Amino acid sequence: MTEYSKLTTEGFNENTANIDKMSPLEIAKAINEEDKKVAFAVEKALPQIAEGIETIANALKAGGHIYYCGAGTSGRLGVLDASECVPTFGVSADTVVGLMAGGVEALYASREFAEDDFESIVSEMQKRRFDARDILIAISASGSANCVKGAIRYARECGAYTICVSCNPNSDLVPMVDVPIVAEVGPEVINGSTRMKAGTAQKMILNMLSTGAMVRFGRVRGNYMAYMVPSNKKLVDRAIRMICQKTGCARERAALELEKANNCIADAMDAIEGR
Repeated sequence: MTEYSKLTTEGFNENTANIDKMSPLEIAKAINEEDKKVAFAVEKALPQIAEGIETIANALKAGGHIYYCGAGTSGRLGVLDASECVPTFGVSADTVVGLMAGGVEALYASREFAEDDFESIVSEMQKRRFDARDILIAISASGSANCVKGAIRYARECGAYTICVSCNPNSDLVPMVDVPIVAEVGPEVINGSTRMKAGTAQKMILNMLSTGAMVRFGRVRGNYMAYMVPSNKKLVDRAIRMICQKTGCARERAALELEKANNCIADAMDAIEGR
């Protein structure tokens, strides 16, 4: 049983004890001062994040899939990161999957009770045929969510590699996973409201994990989104500019090669560079 009173994310923040008496500018400054601590907390976890990046990339190269899971803010952040991998890196929708306790409805409306259900995420993993080639990234600010504990337990039974992203050093998840990533951001501006500093830290870490893994997986050329899906006018223009910048060709040539390559930026670059 988790002792919630011992979790730093549940602690009392002395710096914002009188936030209800502050002016709007003072509130903004108080939140900003607390937010400044987040990047330093994430920095301390960089070795574990790096290990996660390499492990995820290797799983992708071996035909595996990446599963984020969580409840509340943590779950929503996982779904957000997963959904953005498709247009950004041109991977299929099942390459990076976000699973939310309480299902799709929980993305829009509170389904907090689902956090306590050990099987709420496991059932979705089973439907998607999660197996040993896949990787589970369990996200929980407190590290106490039963839904992610159940998911980790099932992933390990499948023989899969597991990672957790938490904001408590004494998180229940730390001893359960292969790579524990912990960003200790301390008590929140509003006590226990982990959508704030903890949520920001988790978003930063997920950005690093997915972007770093996709770089290692070969979905980036230089620092260009070479597999971005140009699905509107702005993105088509961006794709053309990327091709011009990377290859040095004229805009007209870039547009022609992009069309010939069925809008695959990387293939257009290769054609121009004679690869």
